[in-house]
Amino acid sequence: MNVPLLDLKPQLAQLRPQIMEAVTRVVDSTGYILGREVNELEEKIAAYCGAAHGIGVSSGTDALLVSLMSLDIGPGDLVLTTPYTFFATMGTVLRVGAQPVFVDVEPDSLNMDPDRMAEALAADRKNG
Repeated sequence: MNVPLLDLKPQLAQLRPQIMEAVTRVVDSTGYILGREVNELEEKIAAYCGAAHGIGVSSGTDALLVSLMSLDIGPGDLVLTTPYTFFATMGTVLRVGAQPVFVDVEPDSLNMDPDRMAEALAADRKNG
């Protein structure tokens, strides 16, 4: 099956002015790490999520790693994920010593299928 990558060009065209303004502001400040702009972003993300803290990281891979580590996910744990993902998802799960388990997606939403999730968990209980 050939699954095309997501075309982000239409979204970029719409957001380009705001993105370029923000990038220019950060570059001009030279505060790439722990700078004012980073702090502001972390505060806004925390508020949006209703969390006490927000942490800006360098990549989605690092975001996954921080999330798994904060939950003490590691050897002996299963992490359910979709096969419709970037390879870093599986790599990060393996990096913390956990076992990735692929659960198919619903065709309409592309979200993990809850019935397949239940099957994966039941199979693990049966086998382990």
